[in-house]
Amino acid sequence: MYLECTVNGEGHRLEVDARARLLDVLRDKLGLTGTKEGCGEGECGACTIIMNGLAINACLVLAAQANRKEILTVEILEQDGELDGLQKAFIENGAVQCGYCTPGMLMSCKALLMQNPNPNEKEIRRAIEGNLCRCTGYTKIVKAVKEVAEKK
Repeated sequence: MYLECTVNGEGHRLEVDARARLLDVLRDKLGLTGTKEGCGEGECGACTIIMNGLAINACLVLAAQANRKEILTVEILEQDGELDGLQKAFIENGAVQCGYCTPGMLMSCKALLMQNPNPNEKEIRRAIEGNLCRCTGYTKIVKAVKEVAEKK
């Protein structure tokens, strides 16, 4: 099948196996390796991307389900060598430690901020509840998102 979609603002038409996971298409066909595979079962959130404005687990989406969709991956956050404000806040608040969960965590937080530019702590925690992090304890991540929201 042919998959037609927009990824990070760029249109693509790719020949893919309809049973291929979107995660594999992004990583193997488009070279967007910022999206990580953790569990492969939708439990850890390492593969979180934004599809049509919603945070989703790319490991649970078949390529066919992404046809004619708009997809954002963590690579969209950095533009012309400049980090996104959310990335900067993660660094400044120590919300990045081992870094494996960071791309998925950033995309969950970005999706939240796209929908709600001024979330409260409960809403932030709700948005990241599908992302597992063994290093930070989530407090620094919540603080980073609050800081970005306050700057807007």
